[in-house]
Amino acid sequence: MKVFGHIWIDSKPIKRVYSIDDIKNSNPNSILLLEPLIDSIELAKYCQLNSISYALSLSYIKDAIFANALNASYIIVEEEDAYIIQPIAQHYLFDTEILVLISDEESISRLAIEGIDGVVFANAIQ
Repeated sequence: MKVFGHIWIDSKPIKRVYSIDDIKNSNPNSILLLEPLIDSIELAKYCQLNSISYALSLSYIKDAIFANALNASYIIVEEEDAYIIQPIAQHYLFDTEILVLISDEESISRLAIEGIDGVVFANAIQ
């Protein structure tokens, strides 16, 4: 299980971006966060074309399928959406990993038992 934003774990920063200029000016070590897909499709295509690691925040199955097809590194979802999207990602062998947005450690064990790919603490998103 991947963990982003916990004080004990070194992880790449997750940075919200809203334009191609934001992408160009971002730290190459960051994971870029695009949201929502409908408004950031051109940014997703730009990241895909330039092999830039990025995440999409979403909640719909079809958007998860599109995110995987667009080579998103991660999908960030709420816990209840993860229980629906993760089995689909496993069935179709997504390269994109499913991360659940959390605010404390309490849900990590439960999410691990359910086979969720990882978690991201809300404070990790800049």
